[in-house]
Amino acid sequence: MEKTEIISQVQDIFRDHLDDESIVLKDETTAADVDGWDSLMHLQLIVAVENHFKIKFTSREIMSWKNVGEMIDCLKGKGV
Repeated sequence: MEKTEIISQVQDIFRDHLDDESIVLKDETTAADVDGWDSLMHLQLIVAVENHFKIKFTSREIMSWKNVGEMIDCLKGKGV
């Protein structure tokens, strides 16, 4: 799957869970850039992404991400 398609699907997940259709994700997007993306929502978003793509992230992977781009790269590394 191409990176643009993955980020589009992840963006749809974020929009749905944060109830905000105006969210536009970029590689450099962080939680500080998105209203409502707090620590609890972070966990919910991770679970939603895992369920959508039928993969599991390790705690080490999750802790290493600095932005959305690094999460997308991790997804690509899992064969998405």
